[in-house]
Amino acid sequence: MVALGIRVALTVAAVAFGTGALCGPASGYRPAVLGGGSGIVLGTAACTLTTVGYDRENRLVGLTAGHCAEVGAPVRAEHAPQAGVVGTVAAVDHANDYAVIVFDRGRVDPVRQVAATLITGIGAPPRQGDIVCKNGRTSGVNCGIVWDTHEWWFQNQVCSQPGDSGGPVTIGDRLVGMNVGHLGLDALGVTVFDLVCQHPAAPVHDPAVATQIGMVLADIDRTGGPGSGFRPL
Repeated sequence: MVALGIRVALTVAAVAFGTGALCGPASGYRPAVLGGGSGIVLGTAACTLTTVGYDRENRLVGLTAGHCAEVGAPVRAEHAPQAGVVGTVAAVDHANDYAVIVFDRGRVDPVRQVAATLITGIGAPPRQGDIVCKNGRTSGVNCGIVWDTHEWWFQNQVCSQPGDSGGPVTIGDRLVGMNVGHLGLDALGVTVFDLVCQHPAAPVHDPAVATQIGMVLADIDRTGGPGSGFRPL
């Protein structure tokens, strides 16, 4: 009976290992390293993570653009396929263009810095003439002047290409905005930014649009759901 019990226990452990129920070094499982500027896949849409931190319920959460996601969509890390599904879209506001992701703590290693973008806190709304920097999965890190500001959003001279949506917009190490796209100027059926967004001979290109992160966080707090009480790492 003792030997039978041992065999049963080993069988259960083997099944658990095969289904990914066991984590840790012995299983060869590696969590995804994610922070503001990381590429993520939400269902089938590839976008960029704005930031990662904790909410008032101490859930590990992240933000991205609302047009990238639908509630319930599985979230994967673009450059860490071994981690599988790392989170789920918990809330989406299409009117204000933001989404909240709740991450699986066992599958994500959250970081403050991705490439040259370091986020240590939330900054004040940018002002006209400020220089802001954006990090996106498609066009990477680039900076530009703020042209115009409004209560919810601001226009700025950074490069924004498909997939950059959700990318963090920072001043120094402070998160001030979420990149949500560009103005979409067309010429002869071709979107201008596709041609000149990062061309060295064209320093002025199709302006990008970002939402003011303070307004996004205030709206999330108003709902009281996942992400409310957000604090960066």
